[in-house]
Amino acid sequence: MSTAATTTPLSDLEYRRITSAILSNVEAAVDAWLEADLIDIDTRRSGGLLELVFPNSSHIVLNTQPPLQELWMAARSGGFHYRHAEGRWLDREGREFFEALSACASEQAGQGLKFAPAH
Repeated sequence: MSTAATTTPLSDLEYRRITSAILSNVEAAVDAWLEADLIDIDTRRSGGLLELVFPNSSHIVLNTQPPLQELWMAARSGGFHYRHAEGRWLDREGREFFEALSACASEQAGQGLKFAPAH
C-alpha cells in the first residue's frame, strides 16, 4: 500500500532546521521520562544522529540523511525511511514517524511510550 501524500521539497536550511528540532524533541521527551522516573533511556547525539539506549541494552538510532532529505530510524523491528510530505514525515506505506517511533520504543521498553511532534 502506498501513501497518496505528496513529498514536500524543502530547502537545505529548512530540512536541517526541521530535523534538528525533531531530534531535540525526542531528546526532550526522553529527559522528561527520566525526570518523572518513568524509564531511564540513555541518549547519545552526534550531529544528525541520535541513539536511544534502552534499559535492556536495545537501541533505536535516528539519523538524518540531508542528501536524500530523509529521516531514518533503525530499531529492533527494522529500518525505516521517512520523507517530508504535507507537513508530516511518512514512510512508503504512509506510516507517520512519531507513531512508528512510539511503537518501536514501546516494544523495546516493554511499556507504553508516546512521542509526539512539538507544536
